[in-house]
Amino acid sequence: MLRYKLYQNNNQKSTQYGKWYARAVCEETYNLESLAKHMSEHNTPFSAGVIKGVLTDLVACVKELVLDGKNVKLDDLAIFSCGLRTTPADSADKFTAASNITKVTLRSRATGNLSTAELKAAATIREYTEYSVEAPSTGD
Repeated sequence: MLRYKLYQNNNQKSTQYGKWYARAVCEETYNLESLAKHMSEHNTPFSAGVIKGVLTDLVACVKELVLDGKNVKLDDLAIFSCGLRTTPADSADKFTAASNITKVTLRSRATGNLSTAELKAAATIREYTEYSVEAPSTGD
């Protein structure tokens, strides 16, 4: 179940000023240990410790390959790759990695059965109940 909270656009320069939007709420983050425990509870002969070891190696290998300029596709999950943020140079001759590359980012995009369309079709969504949206003032 995906949950969301409402927020209002308060940017007075925006053409959407005052409009309301939803943001997904994450209630919990699983680390490798908790993911391994969760996976071990799905009728597998492998213990949480074995699964955690495999996942730890997976993370290290994905990082190594992505930093070597490779894409890593985990079927029905995501394709991982590196991206660059750069500032412009006046010419190709004046472009240098040290001066113009400002950031290296990790990119991921859904693939296979985890496509954006599939996510939308499969998701159950409801409003998060741990907050309240202030009602407009009645002027009393």
